[in-house]
Amino acid sequence: MSKFKFSVGPWNVHSGADSYGPATREEIPFEEKVKRFSELGFSAVQFHDDDVVPNMDSFSEEDIKKEARKVKAVLDNYNMAAEFVAPRLWMDRRTTDGGYMSSDHKDREYAVWRSYRSIDIAHELGCNKIVLWLARDGTLCAESKSPVWATKMLVDAINQMLRYNSKALILIESKPNEPVDRSICGTIGHAMGISAATTDPSRVGGLVESAHAILAGLDPAHEMGFALALGKLWGVHLNDQNSIKFDQDKSFGVENLRQAFNQVKLLVENNYGSNGEYIGLDVKAMRTTKTEDSYKHLENSLNIFKALEEKARRFDYDFQKKCVENRDFESLEMYVMKLLMGIV
Repeated sequence: MSKFKFSVGPWNVHSGADSYGPATREEIPFEEKVKRFSELGFSAVQFHDDDVVPNMDSFSEEDIKKEARKVKAVLDNYNMAAEFVAPRLWMDRRTTDGGYMSSDHKDREYAVWRSYRSIDIAHELGCNKIVLWLARDGTLCAESKSPVWATKMLVDAINQMLRYNSKALILIESKPNEPVDRSICGTIGHAMGISAATTDPSRVGGLVESAHAILAGLDPAHEMGFALALGKLWGVHLNDQNSIKFDQDKSFGVENLRQAFNQVKLLVENNYGSNGEYIGLDVKAMRTTKTEDSYKHLENSLNIFKALEEKARRFDYDFQKKCVENRDFESLEMYVMKLLMGIV
């Protein structure tokens, strides 16, 4: 039995539509998703602000809170928690040139307003984590924006959030590209630098997504390990990725099983979750998947994680130590492969 708690977002069960084609499956109502998540063994739901309050820009601040309380009632009905709320800043026309780093100060004010509302929604849902996926905060034209200025704008925006609510925790989810050409904060190392520059670094950490690390040509376990070493890994999004291309959000472990194993092993070794953190999935079904199989990718990811967790917990550290002492990395590497293949 896994010692971890798992979370998932409602967007991970979707209609199959993408940038190049229409929907291939039926939309599933939110409450039905929550019910099924609970049945699958998830403990919490990840949210964008408008997952909780659709069309929230047309609501007053008080009405946004009222709508959030309705979602809290649904979660309570299925004994589910909310893990975090993330302002969705990449879909509005006012974020065409970015949110916190937009070249228009009115657009930057809108991004902060949405972030404040995310903090309000999180409070109503009973959580305090705010995830910043800096989707459009970068440049489409390299000369259009000074990276020095843009970095300072991000720090300033986070400082405003910290002042708005003294209990809010800000998690930066870095990504090197897509949908922008160049990200200003592309890796967890960048996120840690931003954290150190804020008025309260103790409340600014990171969330590492497997695919985002791969897109940067980095190893996800090393990105997670970097944040863990600094006490700043407050969330993970596990998935997989077929090399450096568009963000695929494949089921965890289906492309890079050894890489997936090392992520799980790292989390096990460092007692991740001891402070209430969740193992978050950010995986999407293939377009060819039928409506009746809309949750199969989630089941697959959970099963792969749990199988790798079992292998990580019986990893032979005595044998590892001997191999390291002798610098016999060929034997150590073969041991890992045999472990993954079920030979040992």
